[in-house]
Amino acid sequence: NQAFALYALSSYYRLTKNPNAKQLAYQLFDLIQEKAFDGAGYLEAFDRNWKPASNEKLSENGVMASRTMNTLLHVFEAYSGFYRATKDERVAEAMRTILQIYQEKVFNPERNRQEVFFDLDYNSLIDLHSYGHDIESSWLIDDGCSLLGDAALNQTIFAMDDRLAEGIYQTAYRNHSVLNECENGVDDETRVWWVQAESVLGFYHMYEKHGNCQYLQAAQDIFSYIEQYFLVSDHKSEWFWAVDKDGKPMQNLDIVNGWKCPYHNGRMCLELIRRNGI
Repeated sequence: NQAFALYALSSYYRLTKNPNAKQLAYQLFDLIQEKAFDGAGYLEAFDRNWKPASNEKLSENGVMASRTMNTLLHVFEAYSGFYRATKDERVAEAMRTILQIYQEKVFNPERNRQEVFFDLDYNSLIDLHSYGHDIESSWLIDDGCSLLGDAALNQTIFAMDDRLAEGIYQTAYRNHSVLNECENGVDDETRVWWVQAESVLGFYHMYEKHGNCQYLQAAQDIFSYIEQYFLVSDHKSEWFWAVDKDGKPMQNLDIVNGWKCPYHNGRMCLELIRRNGI
């Protein structure tokens, strides 16, 4: 929550130049670095007094994680937005630290994927390949890394992200869409809203990056799948949470709740508009 608030304040400051937003963003950045960063990474959950709390909300698949790839990704996303607004070298240094953690702890070069749930020492707790997070990370980490203007770092990180995206293209892109995840070698063939949104953007990013039309075709293909199966029929705006492998909406899943909102799909649309200069 603190990271998303920092991201929002940074964006608001870029839009309005409101000094109060910038000041509050700095306070949040300092707070995250002081309370949540332990020298090895970012801890997950705290009570109102910043004492470590149980992490049920951010742990899944039967494990209780002390660290997660997802939290690290969204802290990096927030810091990228904050650095875009301020060009503060302290923020850049924090971003470099996160990128080092990705390279050394999160990315698994033998499997061409990110590990997802960890103990405090970054031992992976489960054999889980989160297809959506890999394709999301492939463009989001590229985007933040490029802000730092470090050619050598770009070369290393961009190559890692290429492997993530290509892995999803080869492994999880099936029947005009991308599968949810793979646990212990068994695919979950559910098509989830945010995974499709991030796949459109991730594959489009790969097309921009390399000019390979197979990625453009994949992005267009998945977008057409979204239009056919995900748009709620009564107003054609918000998306179903998930559909099964045959494209039928999953029952008893909210259209909007605390974990389901227009964040991923809205960002996909805005990012594609920005990239195409519309």
